[in-house]
Amino acid sequence: MKKLTPILVLFLAFTQLALSQTRAVKVLDTNWKFQKGDFEEAINVNFNDSKWESVTVPHDWAIYGPFDKNVDIQKVAIVQNGEKVATEKTGRTGALPHIGTAWYRNTFTLPAASKGKKIMLLFEGAMSEPQVYLNGKKVGEWAYGYSYFYFDVSQFVEAGANTLSVKLTNKEFASRWYPGAGLYRKVSVIIKNNQSIDQWGQFVTTPFISAAVAKVNIKTKASGENTRLVTTIFDAEGHQLNSEESTTPFGKEFDQNIKVENPKLWSPETPYLYKAVSQLYVGNELKDEISTRFGIREIKYEANKGFSLNGKITKFKGVCLHHDLGPLGAAVNKSALRRQMKILKDMGCNAIRSSHNMPSFEQLELADEMGFLFLAESFDEWAKPKVENGYHLFFEDYAEKDIVNLVQATRNHPSIVMWSAGNEVPDQWGEAGVKRAKWLQEIFHREDPTRPVTVGMDQVKATMESGFGALLDVPGLNYRVHLYEEAFSKFPQGFILGSETASTVSSRGIYKFPVVQEKMKQYPDFQSSSYDLEACSWSNVPDEDFVLQDDKPWVIGEFVWTGFDYLGEPTPYDESWPSRSSYFGINDLAGLPKDRYYLYRSRWNTDKPTLHILPHWNWEGLEGEVTPVFVYTSYNSAELFINGKSMGVQKKNKSTPQNRYRLMWMDVKYEPGTVKVVAFDDNGKAVAEEEVKTAGKPYQIVLDADRKTITANGEDISFVTVSVVDKNGIPCPTATNQLKFKVTGAGTYRAACNGDATSLEMFHKETMKLFSGKLVVLVKSTTAAGDVKLEVSGAGLKSGKLTLTATK
Repeated sequence: MKKLTPILVLFLAFTQLALSQTRAVKVLDTNWKFQKGDFEEAINVNFNDSKWESVTVPHDWAIYGPFDKNVDIQKVAIVQNGEKVATEKTGRTGALPHIGTAWYRNTFTLPAASKGKKIMLLFEGAMSEPQVYLNGKKVGEWAYGYSYFYFDVSQFVEAGANTLSVKLTNKEFASRWYPGAGLYRKVSVIIKNNQSIDQWGQFVTTPFISAAVAKVNIKTKASGENTRLVTTIFDAEGHQLNSEESTTPFGKEFDQNIKVENPKLWSPETPYLYKAVSQLYVGNELKDEISTRFGIREIKYEANKGFSLNGKITKFKGVCLHHDLGPLGAAVNKSALRRQMKILKDMGCNAIRSSHNMPSFEQLELADEMGFLFLAESFDEWAKPKVENGYHLFFEDYAEKDIVNLVQATRNHPSIVMWSAGNEVPDQWGEAGVKRAKWLQEIFHREDPTRPVTVGMDQVKATMESGFGALLDVPGLNYRVHLYEEAFSKFPQGFILGSETASTVSSRGIYKFPVVQEKMKQYPDFQSSSYDLEACSWSNVPDEDFVLQDDKPWVIGEFVWTGFDYLGEPTPYDESWPSRSSYFGINDLAGLPKDRYYLYRSRWNTDKPTLHILPHWNWEGLEGEVTPVFVYTSYNSAELFINGKSMGVQKKNKSTPQNRYRLMWMDVKYEPGTVKVVAFDDNGKAVAEEEVKTAGKPYQIVLDADRKTITANGEDISFVTVSVVDKNGIPCPTATNQLKFKVTGAGTYRAACNGDATSLEMFHKETMKLFSGKLVVLVKSTTAAGDVKLEVSGAGLKSGKLTLTATK
């Protein structure tokens, strides 16, 4: 028998509710109408929205631009960056038109069988200050654009057509980076019986684990009288393992303990997932059923030992990630997230911090499946402001509600091993801030006693004096490498987390001379050097963190700022234009690795060797000039050759942090040809080599897809790296050709990105310049199966052609 696709099953469950006794979930992804502007009359059922734009959700209205310095121009001193004098800033929130009011409308149909049921509306992300109306009546509102929230709309719905209207308002000066705009995550309608399991009402923990057996504790909150709960655990292959029936709830909560024999433990190396299926009965009638994925794993944080997972000391090799996905903006897309996480996995990264916002459900699902430890963060502001219209306006009324929703919605993810109550909040100063930190931490503990709480602290001296840092479960230091020793001696926890580290800045494929270590260095082209020696006034280069991570067992890991470039915060060029996205990323905005990627990989990826040469070797006009060569490698020594002539052997040593982690030939003089490096193992045997060659003129376009088969669901994306080579197939690292993109067949052109923080070309236009010889084209599926053809062309270049396959 042919299996129904999940989407079809979902549709049938929703439209034929009479056949089901449990629940149905309908994701409202299509048939949306959108218009920017204030249309209060749009709450009315008969409002004519026929001239509004038709969109799908998730949707980010601002990513389509244009870039405009006047969008977020402001005169401000960024206190977190140590600034004392206000200066004019541009591009701080991405210079995209996210400010203003907009409306979304959708009409969904409920079958007659839904009468008398409990109907809920779930929003996974709405930027910002959403007001929700159903059939002309206001059902509720929220404030925080990053929070998940839901409303019981049973009293507002009607059998048949229902009109949903959502008003969103983005104020200026409400964020320190690009927040996105619109219904940027999923919206769902949930239909269930009145006797049912509460929304996010299940909490799965594993309080006892041995090699022979694990105890799985499942607490389930449910509504209704005379109910009984049957929970069955299945392994990853779908085999039924054990089951328990409970007839006595404690209050509204069932408390079950189920044995799993010979448990397979979840970890980044072996992300094994079980499933608990809970069925709620009244008598013999099934009233509700939910399925919860979980992992069996044990976490501990211990003084002088640090973090352990399943009894093994584990360091966080983590990155911070903002929620935007480059050319897609804030609109969540699972294939884009999966690509990011594959790139991070290859780097050896094992942890992600959702900074400074609540993570998407999709990101957490992938973290569970792919094996990432997760630090789930809540706020960038508490009661004291950083920006004029920030979260401080809502803190008193919403902070507890937002934390409750964050924890209850996500606590069953085994990937989450820590909560963050905030980041660099000005409340670090003074007694009131200490009390707020304690209050927030206690809310987290009440909702989830199994995980600790941290705050990313930048005012470390202040938190030492006030007691702020001492009360936290995990003291998180943002930068301040010079204060680690003092913080460790004064804080009682017995360990320190690098909750935010490095903030090294670089532009992919751009190299500046002379090669020296600099802070806040600026150049006429508004780029930063990819020799990875430039940082900000408050930050540092990666090697300084590596020393602490390697030499101090009480330093339990780091979360690098950032894994990928993001829209907004173009430091050190936030006083310059055009400059509209960050330079902090280990990977650029297109997801292409910078040189720094290989520096981290050489230390973090212990399974595969790394050998990477920089810079490129196209320096026409600089013949005879000093052009240092760096090698990022997991090997401890290597020999460099320029056109066959040895430049000598370099060995890693502890004379400086850079010499400890990089091999550097500082006196090489440029001559066109071939740069070759030969790496040696610890016995002096040559075991690997790498070459970089001088390229001729651009000749041909080359296409390389991350996946050649995509799913025909209207959402899946193939990311195609576009580069240019010369007649001999050598990549042209300085090419800036203007290219055009054409997609035909069972797919559409979605966007392009070249990773240039100064580019004002719009992502959705079917043309873009190469940056440092590369860019990425995003090809999106439709709902039709078949071939998808991409052609990329440019004046004077041999076109590149690629065929993808979209399958059902």
